[in-house]
Amino acid sequence: MRLLHTADWHLGRQLYGQSLIDDQDQLLDQVVRLATDEHVDAVLIAGDVYDRAVPPADVVSLLDRTLSRLVVEARIPVILIAGNHDSAERIAFGGRILADQGLFVRGTLDTLSAVRLQDAHGTVAIHPLPYAEPVQVRALNDRAHRSDLADPVDPPHPSGSPDSSPCTESIRDHAQAMASLLDRLRADQHAHERQILVSHAFVAGGAESESERPLSVGGSGAVPPSLFTGFHHVALGHLHRAQSVGASHIAYSGSLFKYSFDECEHTKSVSIIEIDAVGASQVRRVPLTLRRDVRVIRASFQELLMQPERFGALNDYLCAQLTDTGPVLDAMARLKQVYPHLLLMQFDAIRNVAQPEGSMAASNAHRRQPLDVFSAFAQQITGEPASDEARAWMVSAIERLRAEDRS
Repeated sequence: MRLLHTADWHLGRQLYGQSLIDDQDQLLDQVVRLATDEHVDAVLIAGDVYDRAVPPADVVSLLDRTLSRLVVEARIPVILIAGNHDSAERIAFGGRILADQGLFVRGTLDTLSAVRLQDAHGTVAIHPLPYAEPVQVRALNDRAHRSDLADPVDPPHPSGSPDSSPCTESIRDHAQAMASLLDRLRADQHAHERQILVSHAFVAGGAESESERPLSVGGSGAVPPSLFTGFHHVALGHLHRAQSVGASHIAYSGSLFKYSFDECEHTKSVSIIEIDAVGASQVRRVPLTLRRDVRVIRASFQELLMQPERFGALNDYLCAQLTDTGPVLDAMARLKQVYPHLLLMQFDAIRNVAQPEGSMAASNAHRRQPLDVFSAFAQQITGEPASDEARAWMVSAIERLRAEDRS
């Protein structure tokens, strides 16, 4: 069986205020054409379809067009789950009706049954597992526990309260929640089927990016790859770099687009997964062509302004890192005349600065002489001692201010 795996579309995302809907439209057109050209048996979309819970109308229309082209026109089944950016209830809406057309959407935990597809070797069971917080998994287990207690043949709960279920109390983080959900999915596995999991999670050991929203504070959002025992392939969403974690069959497809400048070295792609007769999987990543690339350019202001031919396509989405140590008047506006989609400007000297103990920002700075504070600031920002000229200018400014204060 041949599957196309994609995730983290983040439709509606902006990059430093720049709308990306035209870029996303062009990329989704590539995904649809690739699914058709590769004759895939299904498309797996592993969450974060939208960038926020209530997406704009034009973004909803873009998703509608894309899914219609895949399911209605190309007759390719699509299995789509909610991620942590999506509204679970909105993603789940109409799921039972849509399934009859070949669009299997799973947003909530109300339905955890597998989608079963056939190929020449038998059945492939695809288990869609939407993103869920530990509290939601506890609530799911509570409902199941109360249902068990309602059976008159069962003895009453010893505490008199179904909420104190041992299985519920043990779910305190994402790893325990994932383990509980996977146990439920394994109960729906049948012998001689090949088992595929589609999930949205942070698997421990994966490389993160700036544009991903943390799932929790600290490390409690991570789940170990060892939890996925019993699945022949795990198609993941959440991390924006295409990568395998823990084993070759546990893989992220990566995001649709470069959603931060620390992703500028990523090659955005979708994954074509080949599942053989015994369930072994092979992944082939097919690069996507970006309408505008996301890049960082680094040089002095004058070099960027006067020698733009050195820095690639001028219409890309750019972050300019200036190597100047002194101030540059109206730098952003002047550079945007040459680079129309310049979105961010940084000064290297400030961007790379550390905050050493005893620096001018320390708590006793108010007791230091103004010239000493200035000298420490210059050293911290430029990495070099203040020049004699700069110190002389500062002494003159301090004396002038003191004279004005006395008068």
